Amino acid sequence: MRILLLLASLLIASPLHAAERLDVVASFSILGDFVRNVGGERVSVTTLVGADSDVHVYTPPPGDAKRIAAAKLVIVNGLGLEGWLPRLVQSSGSKAQVVTASAGITPLQLGSAADPHAWQSVPNAKVYVTDIANALAAAAPGDGEFFRAQAKAYLEKLDTLDREVREAVARIPPERRKVISTHDAFGYFAAEYGIQFIAPLGVSTETEPSARDIAGIIGQIRAQKIPAVFLENISDDRLIRRIAAETGAKVGGTLISDGLTGEKGPAPTYIDMVRHNIKALTSALDH
Repeated sequence: MRILLLLASLLIASPLHAAERLDVVASFSILGDFVRNVGGERVSVTTLVGADSDVHVYTPPPGDAKRIAAAKLVIVNGLGLEGWLPRLVQSSGSKAQVVTASAGITPLQLGSAADPHAWQSVPNAKVYVTDIANALAAAAPGDGEFFRAQAKAYLEKLDTLDREVREAVARIPPERRKVISTHDAFGYFAAEYGIQFIAPLGVSTETEPSARDIAGIIGQIRAQKIPAVFLENISDDRLIRRIAAETGAKVGGTLISDGLTGEKGPAPTYIDMVRHNIKALTSALDH
């Protein structure tokens, strides 16, 4: 009898009632990380665009419609990032509430459209987290206090992260706070923290630069006295060595912009991603 009572009490006390978890779909890995930090064990999170994948060019497989159909909440970035998503939600027949995590952020422009990469500013990431916490609490009011407490703890970590970035940038001489980058994803980082990201003149980010392109980049670095270069679509080490040798500019490593890496990569979480990027930038600029 005592054994039966013990088993019954264990079942009742079990903290992970899977059936009671809030089913949430996040459009891509960074949002998935935010949801996990706020939701903890009270949510079941499915991320459509996983680690080491590009949300910009994602093609949803048929299984994604089923995942959305089963969800209570779908968390999206908005700002035009997930152009493939509205049709997917419609075709799934889902009754899920679609929550735009960037709501409340004033978008920058990227060409003629809104720049969707708002998470690259840590203060903006705090807006994302607050929006997500409010959405989770509205969807599961009984867990609202838990979600708010989780969000508060995570927001404190983001405050610490924001201070780390500002302190790191402050150590870089103002005249050296500029890099050439083939990324167009760091506008919010630049606006928030004061590092200038300059596009290489006449070079497509889709293809590897030609010898003429490289000569143009070398001239641009010299003319604008740019101390560091992040050209991640160049796979030929000889070109990178030539840029460094002819300009004295430091060639940086990889900046992570549109998604997280797998667990064994340098950026399995959002906080890891920001720390990775600021370390790459400061090691290239702070000399």
